[in-house]
Amino acid sequence: MKPEVEAYSVTKSFGNTMALNDVSFEASPSTIFGFIGPDGSGKTTLFRIVATLLVPDKGSLSVCGFDPVKDYLEIRKIIGYMPGRFSLYQDLSVRENLEFYATVFGTTVTKNYDLISGIYWHLEPFKDRLAGKLSGGMKQKLALCCALIHKPRLLILDEPTTGVDAVSRTEFWEILAGLRDSEITVIVSTPYMDEAMKCDSVALIQDGTILGTGTPSEITAGFTGTLWASTAKEKLNLLKALRLYPATSTAYPFGDSVHVTFKNGDPGNDLKLFLEGKGITTFGMVKIGPSIEDRFLELMSKEKSHE
Repeated sequence: MKPEVEAYSVTKSFGNTMALNDVSFEASPSTIFGFIGPDGSGKTTLFRIVATLLVPDKGSLSVCGFDPVKDYLEIRKIIGYMPGRFSLYQDLSVRENLEFYATVFGTTVTKNYDLISGIYWHLEPFKDRLAGKLSGGMKQKLALCCALIHKPRLLILDEPTTGVDAVSRTEFWEILAGLRDSEITVIVSTPYMDEAMKCDSVALIQDGTILGTGTPSEITAGFTGTLWASTAKEKLNLLKALRLYPATSTAYPFGDSVHVTFKNGDPGNDLKLFLEGKGITTFGMVKIGPSIEDRFLELMSKEKSHE
């Protein structure tokens, strides 16, 4: 089946700043494709190109079988775009915003209500409230409703859960998962590594460059080292000490532990004495499986070493 989005060697610069560097990916129909990376990694620029709001300097792109440069008007009829910043009319009510966007796309709220009903019921009690007076989570739900009301083939979501509470984040991703059954393809960006596991495919992006693509399990399977989780009462002191330990390859804070790799694969016999010399007399060290974030950090480290 032909991908809904095909990008090959897409490059975009703003002055002397390289926003995207030779980016290629394919998003299959009725799937969720996630772009995982920190702020400034190029996610927003890429999504604006897919949404026909920017033109790439180099490379080729196909969106639902159309060329975003030549056929941008056709593409805009069949995509839904939710930018990172809330962009609805804040002086219109919830109901008025939804009705306005339905009218823009030549449809009605009633026609596609089944598609948004699982989201809109949260908003129903506040339908006459101005959009600008909604909470962060409610604003995102309204924006998603407006992006879906014309039943797009492709839904583009730029960091939709940034700044949203944990409960709303969970609800939001449950909604996205259900869109597969409606034959809607989703491309979504997020700085949250845990959300990557909810995608069918992911691309790890840093400084405008794709570091790796694949299913979440394929990404984690690419981790090349042996990973350990270390814990101690004073995590910051533990992190500093592990980074000074001669046999340490990498050490990063993760929750209440430190994820660490060693040059020879294991801590060696000198670690206990070394940590005691740094005032850490009690610590834990267990071998663990890598997460997507671990793989991302490993790829970033390798990329920097090649610079």
